[in-house]
Amino acid sequence: MSHRLAALAAATFLLAAAAPAAASCGSAFCMVNTNWGVQGVWNEPGLRADLRLEYIDQDQPRNGTRNVAVGEIPAHHDEVRTINRNAFLTLDYGLSESWGISAVLPWIDRDHEHIHNHRGEQLRETWSFSDFGDARLVARYQLTTAPAQGQAERLGFFGFTGGLKLPTGKTDVVNGEGEPAERTLQPGTGTTDALLGAYYREAIGHLNASWFVQANVQLPLDSHDDFRPGKQVLVDFGGRWDATDKLGLMLQLNAQWKGRDSGAQAEPDDSGSRTLSIAPGFTFAFTPTVQMYAFVQFPLYQYVNGVQLVADRSYAAGISAQF
Repeated sequence: MSHRLAALAAATFLLAAAAPAAASCGSAFCMVNTNWGVQGVWNEPGLRADLRLEYIDQDQPRNGTRNVAVGEIPAHHDEVRTINRNAFLTLDYGLSESWGISAVLPWIDRDHEHIHNHRGEQLRETWSFSDFGDARLVARYQLTTAPAQGQAERLGFFGFTGGLKLPTGKTDVVNGEGEPAERTLQPGTGTTDALLGAYYREAIGHLNASWFVQANVQLPLDSHDDFRPGKQVLVDFGGRWDATDKLGLMLQLNAQWKGRDSGAQAEPDDSGSRTLSIAPGFTFAFTPTVQMYAFVQFPLYQYVNGVQLVADRSYAAGISAQF
């Protein structure tokens, strides 16, 4: 198998470093998939590290499939803006060509503003904080499919992932006036969630290309302080073409469904969404073991329950290294 095909054959699936994006009054994470296989990194056993940065400016209130003005639909809180600056450190260890484990530690930097309508008064409330979010532990198992007769340059990979999102992030952040942030704004959910996934990826050596499809499910296993986040399903489809030995061009479609939150501290009427996005991006290899990547993601379709804040684009960039 050629060196080029070996690079394309990096199909080990690492659950996306960030939680799926969720349009809401409080928080968002970019849905772009930046796992090792999508980047085209060879996945021989050993240690890898990845640092991913995100920027999402949720400055547009939305109701259903239409944008609305701040306060256009009367509510107890009129959501104004949330700026998310997220960082994710991922450590991944390949035990063998079939088995691997990974740990993801997020750092959340968030500014939020809304208007509190209280007895005829409009009170501006703001929060600004930085803290650790909910960590993730994921294991994977991968199988290699045999090339079809006469198609030795096509190599397929099929695999499964399973793990947990842990309640390591704070759920009691307050602003300068001592007012607790809404639960969807907090760095963590306080819950333990099951993470399940499956994927298929195929490398096409004679085209210097590859494509993938994958599905992830996040299922909360409990609740915390009368709050239980909604279930989430994320489906990705994308392709990669190695334009040169160093430059890879990528394009993804990301579909996400999020159920309504529940509990006395939740806002079920203003939670839950359906989103379809497109994300062009690229990777650039500085050395055979160190490369950077960058994506910009645009929503093609957005539906939200109630009134929630959305962004017209999201940015994700990072650097990955093998040791």
